[in-house]
Amino acid sequence: MQQRALGPFRVAEVGLGAGPLGSDVVDDAEVERLIHGAIDLGVTLIDTAPSYGRSERRIGAALRGRRDRVVLSTKLGYGVPGVPDWTGPCITRGIDAALARLETDWLDLAHLHSCGQDVLERGDVIEALHSAVRAGKVRVAAYSGDNAPLAWAIASGRFGVIQCSVSVVDQRALDANIPAANERGVGVLAKRPLANGVWLEPARPRAPDRGEYWDRLRAMEVAVDAARLLRFTLGQPIACALVGTTQLANLQAAVTAAEQGPLPDADELRATFQRCDRGWDGIV
Repeated sequence: MQQRALGPFRVAEVGLGAGPLGSDVVDDAEVERLIHGAIDLGVTLIDTAPSYGRSERRIGAALRGRRDRVVLSTKLGYGVPGVPDWTGPCITRGIDAALARLETDWLDLAHLHSCGQDVLERGDVIEALHSAVRAGKVRVAAYSGDNAPLAWAIASGRFGVIQCSVSVVDQRALDANIPAANERGVGVLAKRPLANGVWLEPARPRAPDRGEYWDRLRAMEVAVDAARLLRFTLGQPIACALVGTTQLANLQAAVTAAEQGPLPDADELRATFQRCDRGWDGIV
């Protein structure tokens, strides 16, 4: 796979989104096989979060002896017993808890997980994250989110990497936020490149985010499949697209699609989104 710059790192253009790895649908042994297989395919970045069930613990176990082969990314800001969400102590303790679950001495990327602009502007949460960077527990402070809070995070100069939604049906970040990140040398991770699989759904999904994507796809009246969706996203000025799956075959298909290069009609898909856009902001 093509290697691209992500802040101080160079990573393969397809990364593993580890949200599904916390599910009861898979067991620990399946997760280990998937992660080992991903590394063998050339995947060099794994992205997880404490809200993804057992994902962090399973990744930590699977990476024993292989930790130095991946850029490990997780998220912060909530769910730490004994302290309020979105406070400095929540970040500090959350980092230590993530290090323990992931069985590692450092986090390559630690994202503030989609907090609002008010939290960012308060300053204590960002400062706690930077204290962990100075202590060597985190290599790069990052922010995951979209729209106005993402714009603030990029302009602040406090984050070396951002993560945002980028797909055929979620292009808002391409208008200004991703260009601004590129101009400032901030690395970009693209989440939801496959639009949460909504093109496979015969009826509108109940989940609000998936339902919104389903509506957009039908309004745009474009034909897509996994390969087209991924190649569109990889053709944008990003470092890595995160593919969430529990199946190694799906990841192999993503790598194969990436090797085909950008879509020849990507500009047409961009124009179609702009023509159909009804205030379609990024889905957080």
